[in-house]
Amino acid sequence: MTSGVAGRYASALFDLAREQGELDAVDQDLGKFKAMLDASDDLRRLVNSPAFTAEDQDRALKAVMDWASVGATTGNFLRVVARNRRLFAAEDMIKGFRQQLALHRGEIAAEVQSAMPLNAEQVAALKDKLKASYGKDVRLETKVDPSLLGGLVVKVGSRMFDSSLRTKLMNLKVVLKGAG
Repeated sequence: MTSGVAGRYASALFDLAREQGELDAVDQDLGKFKAMLDASDDLRRLVNSPAFTAEDQDRALKAVMDWASVGATTGNFLRVVARNRRLFAAEDMIKGFRQQLALHRGEIAAEVQSAMPLNAEQVAALKDKLKASYGKDVRLETKVDPSLLGGLVVKVGSRMFDSSLRTKLMNLKVVLKGAG
């Protein structure tokens, strides 16, 4: 579980969403916000930069949330986070919320990094493999990292499986240096 400030905020949002029966809606809204963060350098700068005042972040977030049709619960939560000067931890809060949601549903959460976007068949096959290994349904969060060159990096809880070409090449480099 995510600890510290992000964990406390994630727990508060999870409890609120569960009480209001909006777990799925909040999860979808957080997914929209995360996708916007990943796609926009300007939004990422707004979220991470201490140069923006809390009021500037609040106003900008309100406009972004309205434009993206983000629900009131998620929008208000993110605006409170901005007013409290904790917006820099929003990604960890989203991760913490999703971990709690997976636990609540009896799933396991996994992060997958790949050099290229995975298609639906690959995602389904990976979910099946992980379900066979862990005996639970899997909630996958995928990211593209071109620096991997090929292969996958899969994180499930505290375990990491790295079959990326980058790591294999680095290991080969170490072996070759040792042989000389």
